[in-house]
Amino acid sequence: MPAVRDHTEYVYQVAHQSSAAASSPVAASWRRCMTLHGLAPEERRTPLRLSDSEFRSARQRSAELIAEAGGELDRLFATVGKAGCCLLLTDDKGVALERRGAVGDDADFRGVGLWSATVWSEASVGTNGIGTAIADERAVIIQRDQHFLSSNIGLSCTTAPIRDHLGRLAAAIDISTCRDDASEITLSLLSQAVRDAAGRIEAGLFRRAFAGSRIVLVPVDRAGPALLAVDRGDLVQGATRAARQWLGLDDKSIASGIPASDLLKEGTSDDGAELPDAERAALRRVLSRANGNVSMAAELLGISRATLYRKMKRLSVN
Repeated sequence: MPAVRDHTEYVYQVAHQSSAAASSPVAASWRRCMTLHGLAPEERRTPLRLSDSEFRSARQRSAELIAEAGGELDRLFATVGKAGCCLLLTDDKGVALERRGAVGDDADFRGVGLWSATVWSEASVGTNGIGTAIADERAVIIQRDQHFLSSNIGLSCTTAPIRDHLGRLAAAIDISTCRDDASEITLSLLSQAVRDAAGRIEAGLFRRAFAGSRIVLVPVDRAGPALLAVDRGDLVQGATRAARQWLGLDDKSIASGIPASDLLKEGTSDDGAELPDAERAALRRVLSRANGNVSMAAELLGISRATLYRKMKRLSVN
């Protein structure tokens, strides 16, 4: 373990160098901890802890998040739990809403405050995976002496933020370990696992928010799920953060009503052919629902069988 005194002196040295803060996210976080939050690296601090009523309120505010993330936390813990890891799901303030940990490791994690109802913001405990991921709004790895507080340099953690259906920061998911042998390679693998889990939770929250819409996957190579919610008229109702960034969307442009086919530059006919194409597609859907029964399809459409036959002939629908 790095010497506590050496770590404290190093944090002071680096945090006072503005050039270091400009080139290193960890140094920038250390500087925030000192100048913005008034913390000192030698402090013996444990995370702030909410009262029972405060914790209940925090969980109520994040009820949908907790419901969506539960299964993902269980699956992830089944993979990493035996390696001496602890999982936390927090809200956007760093409040630990859900925890997964092995009973044999509980004493160690409880001792450092990796427990439900604790607050892992930078203001509470300085540079750490959860607080820094929330502050920077990006996935991070904070390994041992990258923590701000000297009392936390026995920890290594990797965290990924989770965004809501509007692309706003909503939560974070974290894997932490107290093991001395947690290598950079191990943490890189854990980081990928936690980012994948965050992406699946984010996608689940998006589908919950737009349960009545068609969900379209945007084919982009970008971190996080790139999804669009599209109504029956092909208008975009919502977009995840990754889709917004890739397609240049914001709340205002979505509210104005944008056809998904235009955004995705799908091959379309000229304007004069769009209405027949839409009518043809509608007829095919109804016929499919009726299993090809023209009489039933006509009844569903509220038109006569003869009228439906004429439309089918005109639109070349077999």
